Amino acid sequence: MKYILVTGGVISGIGKGIIASSVGLILKSCGLHVTAIKIDPYINIDAGTFSPYEHGEVFVLDDGGEVDLDLGNYERFLDIRLTRDNNLTTGKIYQSVINKERRGDYLGKTVQVVPHITDAIQEWVVKQAKISVDDDGVEPQVCVIELGGTVGDIESMPFIEAFRQFQFKVKRDNFCNIHVSLVPQPSATGEQKTKPTQNSVRELRGLGLSPDLIMCRCATPLENAVKEKISMFCHVEPTQVICVADVSSIYRVPLLLEEQGVVGYICQRLDLPIEMRARKMLTKWKEMSDRSDRLLEHVSIALVGKYTKFSDSYASVIKALEHSALAINHKLEIKFIDSADLEPNTLQEEPVKYHEAWQKLCSADGVLVPGGFGVRGTEGKIQAISWARKKKKPFLGKMYLNANSTEFHPESKHPVVIDMPEHNPGQMGGTMRLGKRRTIFKSNTSILRKLYGDAEYVDERHRHRFEVNPELKHHFEERGFHFVGQDVEGERMEVIELDDHAYFVGVQYHPEFTSRPIKPSPPYFGLLLAAAGKLQSYLQKGCRLSPRDTYSDRSDSSSPDSEIAELKF
Repeated sequence: MKYILVTGGVISGIGKGIIASSVGLILKSCGLHVTAIKIDPYINIDAGTFSPYEHGEVFVLDDGGEVDLDLGNYERFLDIRLTRDNNLTTGKIYQSVINKERRGDYLGKTVQVVPHITDAIQEWVVKQAKISVDDDGVEPQVCVIELGGTVGDIESMPFIEAFRQFQFKVKRDNFCNIHVSLVPQPSATGEQKTKPTQNSVRELRGLGLSPDLIMCRCATPLENAVKEKISMFCHVEPTQVICVADVSSIYRVPLLLEEQGVVGYICQRLDLPIEMRARKMLTKWKEMSDRSDRLLEHVSIALVGKYTKFSDSYASVIKALEHSALAINHKLEIKFIDSADLEPNTLQEEPVKYHEAWQKLCSADGVLVPGGFGVRGTEGKIQAISWARKKKKPFLGKMYLNANSTEFHPESKHPVVIDMPEHNPGQMGGTMRLGKRRTIFKSNTSILRKLYGDAEYVDERHRHRFEVNPELKHHFEERGFHFVGQDVEGERMEVIELDDHAYFVGVQYHPEFTSRPIKPSPPYFGLLLAAAGKLQSYLQKGCRLSPRDTYSDRSDSSSPDSEIAELKF
């Protein structure tokens, strides 16, 4: 097993997740099996109880793990399926060590950070790295480990110490460290400054880890003199200083690393057995990146939610929209609307904000209402859904119905949305209906079923505490709503569609979690097709796009893959 540790310096949120994913992608494109682990130094057991404003969205895995959104990047870039143990937190490590101590596993010894906590971290990484994340069940050959936070943080010290020891246990040929740092360029001088990177690398080396590659995040490409200076003061060759300048799309990052010889260096440094040949997977990424820069037609989607002030709160939703827009050759414009701004109260208190929100909604080509918890903004979401229904605007959302819910009105006499048996109102963490569940299609004419390739069932990821009251199913069907998808037992309503509407779909699951850049999520793909006015022709052609609308756009591409030309969703 080869281990690649990605650390970060100067500031958090520097892009370690995208860089770790990109390194994994370019190695996977060489034919290697790659897995990924994210380490979060916070004391929470998992990300399930976080506010979206704290760390962005909570990403849900097949096994129901509620994890950091960086695991979503790993899954999307590498097209793999991770488990909850691929996200390691201080809370999980301390919990496992304390449980061992209570059982008497340490035989009366004093339990300490070194060696007990550091040993537990290393054991966790070694065990998790061996677990297959691909459909073929093959054990991975490379494990990319991202250490969250910034080098020097008190909370990440046990992890740094654990990897200091780890590099000697697994031997030099099996471990390398990539350090991501910031090269700021103050507007006053316009000069690229290396001092923050020098200090960050000095601190890392003082803690016992010496970076093999220094990836410099910067606004503009690194000048050669700056590279030479970082090389001289940070104990690396100039070729080991990699420039990761701002690019038009995150899909360009793997190509940027590839151009600077990152694959060659890692393969030589870790003695990896690969052939340096043209790689089909990277050809797809290059073609996709080139197309995203050339798009001319626009499509706009109104995203009506509670957490719109922080776009990371809807990271997977935004990515799913981007994947689908790219698949139909349209440039995406997302209009973020705080659902509370659509409510009558806002008209009284802040009329300008109210009218601006409604103007955004009315000018959009389609409407998306993602899920959310709590009462605030719910009335605004229902207003937006009602407007989309009456105006026949393409709509996709989590199931919101204009009636009472036990989530908002626990004593409701006629609840349409009810509490689920799994939900324990007294405990917050991990008590929802979580993870991959099967949805059976009950209708042959369902639009969503056709978008899924006329599948009899689909497996999608869930994260919800409430469900539609099945006793009221017939009331909705009398009014043109059809529950076209239900769970395996036929008790839970999973998919709803509306008659006589271009595209009006409500789902109980989160299809965005399984969307991939080259395999868009069907519910989102349907929304974008409908918003662009192409859904009916797509369905009439047997769910095929015309050649000009697929990834087969051959301009500026010398050898596009033939299977992309016939891409069928």
